[in-house]
Amino acid sequence: MGQEKNTSNVAEGRLNMSQQPPLIVLQDWLDSYLNFELLPAKNIFWLDTMKYLCQRFKDPQKAYKTVHVAGSKGKGSVSIMMASVLKEAGFTTGLYTSPHITNFEERISLTGQPFSDKIYEESVLELMPLIDSIIPEQLPEERSITWFELVTTYAFLTFRKAKCQWAVFETGMGGRLDATNVIQPEICIITPIELEHIEFLGDTIEKIAAEKAGIIKPGIPVCIAPQQEKAMKVFLQVAKEKGCPVFTIEEMIQSLSVNFTNKNMEITINSPIFSRPLKTNLSLLGKFQAQNACLVAIAAKTLFPSIDESIIERGLAKAKLPGRFEIIGTEDNPIILDGAHTEQSIMFSLETLQRIFPNKNKHLLFACAADKNIEKIAPLFAQFDNITLTCPGERKASDPERMKAAFAKAGLKFQFIQNCKEAIKLAKEKSSIDKSTLLVIGSFYLLAEFKSV
Repeated sequence: MGQEKNTSNVAEGRLNMSQQPPLIVLQDWLDSYLNFELLPAKNIFWLDTMKYLCQRFKDPQKAYKTVHVAGSKGKGSVSIMMASVLKEAGFTTGLYTSPHITNFEERISLTGQPFSDKIYEESVLELMPLIDSIIPEQLPEERSITWFELVTTYAFLTFRKAKCQWAVFETGMGGRLDATNVIQPEICIITPIELEHIEFLGDTIEKIAAEKAGIIKPGIPVCIAPQQEKAMKVFLQVAKEKGCPVFTIEEMIQSLSVNFTNKNMEITINSPIFSRPLKTNLSLLGKFQAQNACLVAIAAKTLFPSIDESIIERGLAKAKLPGRFEIIGTEDNPIILDGAHTEQSIMFSLETLQRIFPNKNKHLLFACAADKNIEKIAPLFAQFDNITLTCPGERKASDPERMKAAFAKAGLKFQFIQNCKEAIKLAKEKSSIDKSTLLVIGSFYLLAEFKSV
């Protein structure tokens, strides 16, 4: 074992010299590490590195109580809803989600709002020197640290620095070997499972469910959304083996009614665990968001049996998350930004689109990452009058030839524009001239590009 490198002033010097916001300094520093979000690779998942980092920083993840959220779709929405309810209950609550759309601070926030620059800076100054001083031989199996492991560690530190009482963590991918899975949560929440990331998580629903079930901890309550039968069987078996109380929407919710308005959605939830029906307005739109709200309401009541139902209602109503059926634009030319990128989540988004804008012409701007099941996704867009296909920016790997072939096989007319920014400008112009609804969907990276143009 070599001596640790003396880099105690490195981070502070970088911040002082750059005179840049701390998160910009952090991102520049992170760029030298393997970023799985941009460059998928096999066999880079393990937990021993995260355990080593947590030990090095004196277990920051134990400084607050946590909620852990895994699933294929809806986990970001569930996470912000849960954090919002905790905040409404009076707790200082950290929120860790991914990816970010516009600003890095979206990943590590105070229930969707930025921490102060002072908190971010102090956390950078804590993180960088202790990472830079690591001798490679000290790392488990001498493996290199990944970008996501460092970002997760930074979130742990930031929440401790901010003296958070609670923190809600969304898994990055999978669950069992996800970097977030070193936390010991008070409750686990599992959203619906689909075939996704099959190269890394497995090629069957059962295999993927087993990976997601990896967040379930012995004796810890688990709240589970409606699932395919094969996935539910896996979750119930794992929960039984670990002695966990299980709460499912099917068993806990007697009825759920949904009423759409232009930019809100009124829901009523009936359950024997509540003293009265819950009624609230969600700004996160779609029937699936109503199910997400049920999941969070059950989790909140499980954590706090005596909680006033009005706290849950207000918390759900205040939850906002960019890129989840986010409506911008004008009344004549509404623009919907949705990061949905699986077959099921896109189907739900299209259903919501039809409910809210049933009589308007519809224009589609679509891009997706190379690992998506585009052959099943493409036929879903038959209702669109105009379709523009592009790539999800320059940072995310895509397969435009396969995408074009899938849309052609589905019998859909489209135009493909390689340059993402040019495609965005053209789609905006065409939908504006036609006074149509523009749906931008398929990738959070596409949404980030859209917001930057």
